[in-house]
Amino acid sequence: MPLSLQSPPCATLSASIRKGRWKTLAAGFSVTPLPAVNFSLRRSIPRILASASSSSSPASSSLEAGENNELNAVSAFSEIVPDTVVFDDFESFSLDRGYKKEISLRCKNSLPHKFPPTAATVSSALLLGICGLPDTIFRNAVDMALADSSCAGLETTESRLSCFFNKAIVNVGGDLVKLVPGRVSTEVDARLAYDTNGIIRKVHDLLRLYNEIDVPHDRLLFKIPATWQGIEAARLLESEGIQTHMTFVYSFAQAAAASQAGASVIQIFVGRLRDWARNHSGDTEIESAIKSGEDPGLALVKRSYNYIHKYGYKSKLMAAAVRNKQDLFSLLGVDYVIAPLKVLQSLKDSPAIPDDEKYSFVRKLTPETATHYHFTNKELVKWDQLSLASSMGPASVELLSAGVEGYANQAKRVEELFGKIWPPPNV
Repeated sequence: MPLSLQSPPCATLSASIRKGRWKTLAAGFSVTPLPAVNFSLRRSIPRILASASSSSSPASSSLEAGENNELNAVSAFSEIVPDTVVFDDFESFSLDRGYKKEISLRCKNSLPHKFPPTAATVSSALLLGICGLPDTIFRNAVDMALADSSCAGLETTESRLSCFFNKAIVNVGGDLVKLVPGRVSTEVDARLAYDTNGIIRKVHDLLRLYNEIDVPHDRLLFKIPATWQGIEAARLLESEGIQTHMTFVYSFAQAAAASQAGASVIQIFVGRLRDWARNHSGDTEIESAIKSGEDPGLALVKRSYNYIHKYGYKSKLMAAAVRNKQDLFSLLGVDYVIAPLKVLQSLKDSPAIPDDEKYSFVRKLTPETATHYHFTNKELVKWDQLSLASSMGPASVELLSAGVEGYANQAKRVEELFGKIWPPPNV
């Protein structure tokens, strides 16, 4: 049985922050690249759309019924997902603005709770944030993991820290399941990104721990980097009925291969591809989009959406790293859009004008128009490791590698931190 703690072990880290050994989170510490605390939800989750029938739902309780604003207008086409996690003593913990992103915190009273999260991701970055804050509703979840006797009794330091990590991420995930109506996506250790069997074992371990705290399988996604090994792991996990969430998708080949594997959610980072294109060249997929007058990130979402719907794959497409309203309006119809709070606020504050010359409230992506989209024979192959590797350009190779490295470094930092603060008081 886990022990009850009188003094939280994360206090050790808080003390070191005060002593200057760690930068405070309020001032920000950079991780390269630092992933988003993202939100992925099911079709059944209410949109941020006010109506008489949905006004009682957590996702829409902050909006007045019948309010005629841009947020309601765009929510008729896509699930709009707030890019935030709400703590009890801080308004938000937002983690995505590109490759180099500082963790930012807004005090509770600085922004009203207008956009409560509808679903969430639990990650190593989130664990670092929890241990770096003076007090959050998730601290006990981490403390209880570090006090777990089944982990403490393991013989090697490596196995003990890995056990603590698994327990902590599942405990926090279990708390998030109680707080959001949608699914909770659980990050799978990126150090296993090139090990199919390792990913599967890790997911099975995490799922077993979720079973122990009675979290239903249909409330969970497992977030896996879109390497070939990760895609293959997703195929095998989905065949078992385990839902997967593919991340770091930066090329059509990755999106198509993940679709063929049956991944439940495929996440494309729109803004990060745009950033890469501004400073690099030599990627034929990106250059083809630019030559056609398209933004490379938006073009990838469009092609992937049309591929999924034209050929009947079950995957849902998530557009992340959306930087502004124009991005969002260009993607209307995609399954999910992760939008920063500033974009949501701008949408909510702007009245919906049907004939607006700048923003058109027209669904850009539909299953019907997807049937007319043309794909080349090269794009319609049965994807395997060789064809995927040969089709990924320098942008997707570099961004995928950087994302995996960033996630892996964060996981390592969590275990190092747990090694410093274990054993906690009273253990």
